[in-house]
Amino acid sequence: MQRRQFLTHSTAAGILTAATSALAQSPAKLRVGMLGTGHSHFGGKLKALLDNPSYEVVGIAESNPELRNKPQKVPFISEEQLLHDPTIPLVVVECRVWEALPFGTKVVAAGKHLHLEKPPGNSYSAFRELVEEARRRKLLLQTGYLFRGHQGMVAAIEAAKKGWLGDVFLIRAAINSDRGPEERATEGRYKGGGMFELAGHFIDPVVELLGRPTAVRAYLRHDTSEPDKLADNNLAVFEYNKALAVITQATKVFASGPQRSFEILGSQGTVLLYPEANPPVLHISLRKAQGPYRAGNQTISLPPQPRFVPDFAELARAIQSGVPLRHSYDHELLLHETLLRASGEIA
Repeated sequence: MQRRQFLTHSTAAGILTAATSALAQSPAKLRVGMLGTGHSHFGGKLKALLDNPSYEVVGIAESNPELRNKPQKVPFISEEQLLHDPTIPLVVVECRVWEALPFGTKVVAAGKHLHLEKPPGNSYSAFRELVEEARRRKLLLQTGYLFRGHQGMVAAIEAAKKGWLGDVFLIRAAINSDRGPEERATEGRYKGGGMFELAGHFIDPVVELLGRPTAVRAYLRHDTSEPDKLADNNLAVFEYNKALAVITQATKVFASGPQRSFEILGSQGTVLLYPEANPPVLHISLRKAQGPYRAGNQTISLPPQPRFVPDFAELARAIQSGVPLRHSYDHELLLHETLLRASGEIA
């Protein structure tokens, strides 16, 4: 199948086209503010918001004086200004991991929709309280996992959900990194180390497809010669009644980004995605033709998949139209619970 043909049929393309169309029809810009700048995704999120014509970025609240010294394209404002301005319906929280739940709680208490950077802390009970308060107040809550709007990931999930792969019995994923001393120190604050920091990106589609695992077995190891105790060579196995999911994560892998992979194996076919290769690549193998795909093996090169753009497009659509987000409150809770189990934080 040609790339153009794939994009014509792709559910992901349909989602993004619908979101873009809905935004184009709405004349009012959403005023949005950012709380915190300490997360590595801050710069990319700010750019995605500034590039999106549906948003007006009002300002950034950052209490850390060292971080406030870095020049930004929008002004710094006080936390009080951000949280008490009734014309700002949405706050994007981009703080450090240990600040996520306190900051997110402030946003929801102020009656604002919340985009919360991942991973949202290491306490399930505190995250559950935050989610349930957002649900009670009918406020949107979206966590910042990378591949929700990725055309390849959405197509892979579609193939599994529509039965094109037959009985799905195994999901395999690898999400490695190559961390320097500062990043290792940050991730070393948590028992799960690199697994806690990164595995949620792929646990997200695992629980979307397979639901709650019956058991999670975590193997969190320090196997490099780096002079710290960071869990940097990790494996999590998610057990289901008739399926397994396996996620590996290593923290000292050269050129790790293009090697990140997500694979769904079924009795009638397999989908293998390299979401951050250049270009992103989707390999599909099917016993017989299904949907837009022919029988046999095919490789589809995808167009560039800019990070964060689909998430903010969906969030704007949901706020302006009242249509719920694709990932529910219950999904966010299950995702975080499963991540913490894979990270050794909870049993």
